[in-house]
Amino acid sequence: MLRVSAGLYKGRSLAAGSDPQVRPTMARVKLSFFDSVQEGIRDSIFLDGFSGSGHIGIEALSRGAEYVVFIDQLPEAVAVLRKNLDKIGIESDHYRIICGDFNRSVIQLAKEGFQFDYIYLDPPYDLLEVANPLKVVFKRGIYKADGLIVLERRGSTRFDAKYFERWRSKEIGREALDFYRPFPPTPATQTK
Repeated sequence: MLRVSAGLYKGRSLAAGSDPQVRPTMARVKLSFFDSVQEGIRDSIFLDGFSGSGHIGIEALSRGAEYVVFIDQLPEAVAVLRKNLDKIGIESDHYRIICGDFNRSVIQLAKEGFQFDYIYLDPPYDLLEVANPLKVVFKRGIYKADGLIVLERRGSTRFDAKYFERWRSKEIGREALDFYRPFPPTPATQTK
């Protein structure tokens, strides 16, 4: 059973669903992330990419995030996410759910002018062998200049983001969290 670990909804239980394609973030990985960002979550705009049952984004809302966008392409996962949000009683003006392909969803969010303080990505681990979900994030510019992008991956998977500066990596058991931020502007880009 998943639980909200801190904040307004602390202790509330969350369903994980039964779809084997949905792999909820382990509690210790989730806690490691939120311990790293501390109070920075408060009043933030947060993207929970590949959200599954939504317990990362729900934790962000519980800890004071202003707004969370959840993206997942599996209708079964989105149904569990809706059930979790309804069960807790989170008002719909604090979140948006997109059931669709991650890349297309990011393109749409960019067209709408979204920029996020935090982007948490928990893609299917095998996806990182063939695709880079950070590419569309970079190309569409949906992050704030001081934004933080966090990628959850299997610890044994080597991954090169290339579009962002990895300034921290934490191994937590068999999983790892990579913390990325935009590269600092170079003198040439500052004058443009």
